[in-house]
Amino acid sequence: MWVVVGLGNPGRRYRATRHNMGFRVVDRLADRWAVQVRREAHHALVGEARRDGTRVLLVKPQTFMNASNQAVSSLKRFYRFGLQDLILIHDDVDLDPGRVRIRQGGGTGGNRGVAAVIDALGDPGFVRVKVGVGRPPANCSTADHVLTAPAAHELSLLESACDRAADAVEILLADGAAEAMNRINQREKRNGGSPL
Repeated sequence: MWVVVGLGNPGRRYRATRHNMGFRVVDRLADRWAVQVRREAHHALVGEARRDGTRVLLVKPQTFMNASNQAVSSLKRFYRFGLQDLILIHDDVDLDPGRVRIRQGGGTGGNRGVAAVIDALGDPGFVRVKVGVGRPPANCSTADHVLTAPAAHELSLLESACDRAADAVEILLADGAAEAMNRINQREKRNGGSPL
């Protein structure tokens, strides 16, 4: 079993913000797999798919970002999945807009949703798929930056990044973390995050 959790904030106010890249990638996967992520359970919206005979949960926590631990904790208690079964998708201000990177383990990068999930699991060793949203300009706080909609010139970069992040999840499911990191991270490095 796999549990794919996209981080974001619920509600119309936040739908188009940079902080909701995790939700957008889950939606992209749901569209590809013809799955509805609508069942309300475990403080989240949940959908279920089968990939190569393996059960995959698509999850969008419905608490605010810094309380994402509630959904992950509830899911873990119910399904008893291990760290190796979790893929967390989130925005990252340390990556240029539109870049995608896979990482296993590591710190929070200042993302409170990631910090909450690490707190819930007691271990940072799970796989993350990061979507770059860039650093805020000098006159803007990080919180304001991620809680606002991207500028017009960023939109196509972020849309393309959602597709590549969804590709990353599919490679993770099919071939594992090492292969996915090799293929996605190297491709991103070569192409500077631009579409292929």
